[in-house]
Amino acid sequence: MIDKFINKIYQGDCLELFKNILDNSIDITFADPPFNLKKNYTSYDDSLEFQEYLNWCEKWIFEMVRVTKPTGSIFLHNIPKWLTYYATYLNKFAHFKHWISWDAPTAPMGKSLQPAHYGILFYTKKEKGAKIYELRHPHKRDRKQGYLLKDYGGKKDGLHPFGPLISDVWTDIHRIKHNTKRNPHPCQLPIHLMDRLILMTTEQNDIVLDPFSGTGTTAISAKRLGRRYIGFELDNNYVEISEQRLSKTLPNFKLGENWVSFYLNDIVTIKDIDWNELKQYFIIPEPLRTIDYERARIKDKKLIPSESEVLIDNNKIINKKSNKISKEKDNILFKEFEQLIFSGNVQSSMSAVQPKL
Repeated sequence: MIDKFINKIYQGDCLELFKNILDNSIDITFADPPFNLKKNYTSYDDSLEFQEYLNWCEKWIFEMVRVTKPTGSIFLHNIPKWLTYYATYLNKFAHFKHWISWDAPTAPMGKSLQPAHYGILFYTKKEKGAKIYELRHPHKRDRKQGYLLKDYGGKKDGLHPFGPLISDVWTDIHRIKHNTKRNPHPCQLPIHLMDRLILMTTEQNDIVLDPFSGTGTTAISAKRLGRRYIGFELDNNYVEISEQRLSKTLPNFKLGENWVSFYLNDIVTIKDIDWNELKQYFIIPEPLRTIDYERARIKDKKLIPSESEVLIDNNKIINKKSNKISKEKDNILFKEFEQLIFSGNVQSSMSAVQPKL
């Protein structure tokens, strides 16, 4: 039964669509729901009463856990305020792994601590046996001189040539700010953020489900990494945009037989277990201590697939390489972006309506 839903974005209320998905049939579920911040959207009312919002959230969270396989993982993205309530509920029938925080500084707000991160709750369906892979990202370096930011002293010969293991604080991924990187959906996650979550918890051909699909960021990440996807989306316009974007996406984010995440013409995330096969594609500094000022580099940039970034103007796909957005339309997008509350913070896929309870 699950096969007929694979690699499609379905229009409708996620709670109704979840009824079509069998128990224990999805490898990972990821949700980036509305934040209930009173944003002005055409498809739903983003201003439920406090308890009404939480009651609604508990319904789709339960469905996410229900459909996830015993070896699978559940990810919930939101602001810390709501994640604390999500965790209290999830602790009843899933197993906490991590609270991932990723870099999202804002403009000054009020007189309290300034918000500087979004959170992603990482749970597994069962306490043991879940698919989880250690990941690596490139060493952080001084932007001008190229030296390692961290002082490893006399231990440089023991560093991993590609980079360190990834922790639960992600400062190398930032929220999308520039209009040319955005699509018409007002809330959008960086696609290489989704790459990282998918690489960490899935294998080729695994199934990824997003109940708030928006303009298809999760599905695009899954497809280009050789995974299968299912998306639920209330807004038919966003469904059409997703389908157009997905039609231009290829499952080509790999080196040899290993799937990796590319961003800005570079490799930004790999599985640690893949390094022995991936290292043949890199020029590694010798002696290794010279990694202090010389990074491992891919031998042939032609091996990096073109991301073919697409922009959307008036609901049409525009190839960035062959078209330009007019300044007038770009300014319109920027003004809409400025109107977002929470100091301009953005997130993806806030596009499913809350049902009346």
